[in-house]
Amino acid sequence: MTSIAHHVGIDVSKARLDVHILPAGEEMAFGNDEAGIAALCARLSALGACLAVLEATGALQERAAAALCAAGHLVAVVNPRQVRDFARATGRLAKTDRLDAQAIAAFAQAVRPAPRPLPDEARQRLIDQVARRRQLVEMRAAEKIRRAQMASALRPALEAHIAFLDREIIALDGDISGGLKASPAWRMEDDLMASVPGVGPVLRAVLIAKLPELGALSRRQIAALVGVAPLNRDSGQMRGRRTIFGGRAEVRTVLYMATISAIRCNGVLKAFHARLRAMGKPPKVAITAAMRKLITILNAMLRSKTSWRTA
Repeated sequence: MTSIAHHVGIDVSKARLDVHILPAGEEMAFGNDEAGIAALCARLSALGACLAVLEATGALQERAAAALCAAGHLVAVVNPRQVRDFARATGRLAKTDRLDAQAIAAFAQAVRPAPRPLPDEARQRLIDQVARRRQLVEMRAAEKIRRAQMASALRPALEAHIAFLDREIIALDGDISGGLKASPAWRMEDDLMASVPGVGPVLRAVLIAKLPELGALSRRQIAALVGVAPLNRDSGQMRGRRTIFGGRAEVRTVLYMATISAIRCNGVLKAFHARLRAMGKPPKVAITAAMRKLITILNAMLRSKTSWRTA
């Protein structure tokens, strides 16, 4: 990172990329389309070594980040909250696209976030499939909630839509399963995790797609990355209540549902959860601890490449 000569902040919107380059303080804007991204890559290539920082804004930043990475630049996609907190800490209270690009560039220069390799084509396809499955499940849940209030004349159309969503989810599950089996590395990870009682295909797909670091980090690091590690809230003599915060929300949501199942059918997690409840731990605290235990077990299994052993 010491050889980086330019730090580039890119504020991404649906139609435009606002760019600020430090230390020159140069400002420019490009269209968030193929031509605009190509022009941005050409401009940055003329500068030499750059660290380009973008905020994670759903899928809007993915095309620009992938193109910059392919052009040989270091790219970091960061949490928008980090940039906003940095901007407030440095007295930057106003907010426009141009000012946001300035704040991102200042954040890049001061913090120097570690660039991360972007997902390859196969992993990006899996990420898209997992995200689409979640959207379909949410649509189906919403339609089922409407079922009770729906007029009888409209109910057949509603039931037909629910049946259509069911078929789409089943077809997408088949595509996801086929993609996992097509990769030897993913197939091995999927088989290892499948040996754990309570770890179903949805959690396995989400972990492979959204948590590629699983098996490569320590138990504390993986718990913090998912967002199930308790964080201190202490000041002076005061000892605050430990809470979880941050992390990868989508992974944590699916892990929560899998843990609810696992504490019923997995002997180890069931005994662990029961012991915490017997100690007087609140239900949510006990479930969160079980989530942390489950993800650290999976992390250890993938690191050592060993299947589940109930012993």
